[in-house]
Amino acid sequence: MDRVQLADFLRTRRQALQPEDVGLPRGPRRRTGGLRREEVAALSGMSADYYSRIEQQRGPKPSEQMLAAIARALHLSQAERDHLFRLGGHAAPQRVWRDEHLSPALMRILDRLDDTPAEVISRLGETLRRTSAGVALLGDDSQYTGMNRSIVYRWFTDPDARSLYPSSEHEHLSRFFVAAVRQVYTQDGPGSRAAGVVDAMLAASPAFAALWKEHHVSPAYETRKLFQHPDLGELELHCQTLLDQETGQSLLVYTATPGSPSQEKLRLLAVIGKQKI
Repeated sequence: MDRVQLADFLRTRRQALQPEDVGLPRGPRRRTGGLRREEVAALSGMSADYYSRIEQQRGPKPSEQMLAAIARALHLSQAERDHLFRLGGHAAPQRVWRDEHLSPALMRILDRLDDTPAEVISRLGETLRRTSAGVALLGDDSQYTGMNRSIVYRWFTDPDARSLYPSSEHEHLSRFFVAAVRQVYTQDGPGSRAAGVVDAMLAASPAFAALWKEHHVSPAYETRKLFQHPDLGELELHCQTLLDQETGQSLLVYTATPGSPSQEKLRLLAVIGKQKI
């Protein structure tokens, strides 16, 4: 526990908030900005004396429950909350990832990329949204429900899921998907959605079970991607990834080398995508 840094961090965050930020009246006699210690204590559900002792670098080590209450009262971001826990002598709490709801920031970016193949995926490989060009390249995944929403699950349980990629890419992609889902499983632990996907694949796919036993933990990610499109044949594209740190969602954008045959195919793909809308 770092009493000095903990006290300083709480003081700066308390002073950065205004009463109206947390639903409190300002009152006519308030002369200084920021929240008072007793206001943070009330919002945290603890005595003013207990909170004051933390800011004064004295008193007992605060529990995880107390730190969580203070983090809520001060409207801390996840990074700030994790920092608070570490200063208080505790491990940062496990992050609860919001896989189901598309990040507004990624949605705004995606809306500007309609003529470019792009998609937002969750940590478990679930397609949350694609541009029209992305649907033309990768297909429409909105039809899938349950476990089948995850490309990792479909890759090992539905042979048609592999038809989008040349056979030369299948072994590499299989290993990549297994290592990627292991990372999520390790982060989320037993009882999580990731654990449910892993258990289902272990029961349904001997190929997945065999690779799972190898315990690879570092997905060998490559920006170069090969696709086998049903109308345009093989495309060699580059995939750039933007990760949203708050949700764990990734924005994938597919582009072709200027002047290459794949770039010309992408132009045709944009036309095909608009015809199918």
